[in-house]
Amino acid sequence: MAELAILIVSYNARAELERCLQSLRKHPPQISHEILVVDNASSDGSREFVRSGESDVRLIENTTNVGFARANNIGFRETRSELVLLLNSDTLVPEGAIDRLVDELRSRPDAAAIGPRLKDEHGAPELSFGGMLSPFAELTRKSIAGLARRGFPPALRWVESATSQPQSVDWVSGACLLVRRADAEAAGLLDERYFMYCEDVDFCSAIRGLGRKVLFTPAADVIHLRGRSVAAAPASTERAYRLSQIAFYTKHHPAWVPWLRAYLRLRGKLPAESADK
Repeated sequence: MAELAILIVSYNARAELERCLQSLRKHPPQISHEILVVDNASSDGSREFVRSGESDVRLIENTTNVGFARANNIGFRETRSELVLLLNSDTLVPEGAIDRLVDELRSRPDAAAIGPRLKDEHGAPELSFGGMLSPFAELTRKSIAGLARRGFPPALRWVESATSQPQSVDWVSGACLLVRRADAEAAGLLDERYFMYCEDVDFCSAIRGLGRKVLFTPAADVIHLRGRSVAAAPASTERAYRLSQIAFYTKHHPAWVPWLRAYLRLRGKLPAESADK
């Protein structure tokens, strides 16, 4: 049995999926592993590509787009490895990155999950971890990240400094998240009420609720070509984010939900499914 299962959820992202799998083939982890692609009913040839050219990759074909959380849970249940890596299709894995991530986690028996430093294609680090989401935390993080993307020097220096230190955090990004299976199962896997977005923060919160730690490490870098799904379908992506945001606040900060709904309604961003709730 493989020690590590790499789960890649894919939906109409064939080009990104091809590059991700090519990076794994070029830089395979030394730890015994298997790769499982969970396809959410793609119509762009993704499934055909995996079936025809990736004999070492297992494929699960969902008949509908079940979302990120549920698709990953399907992958969890189809594997038996000690460790599970959630990996976005829009990532590229450099040589040794996964093994370093595994070594870091195994060196910390008190930790259940760990995330690497994510960088864009130009080598700029992103804020792929943080404190528990709250209105103030969201505003602060988005402001810093936005200023950094615009090249504002103080924000760039802050992000560079923050991502250069190993640390215990409240959450790490689900774009690349390594977790011990026993802890993931104890936490109940990912909450399937989140179709896309916020599921990683919620998952890490459940893990920490068990008294286990979540870690960020700069010892491993992974390239994250973020923004591709947003560019391809901005309206549906915005809707999915807002629905997950409302679900997250309903679960973790219920007192803020009326204010969040009022804010989204004022900005014309309240999803129709939530307008009458």
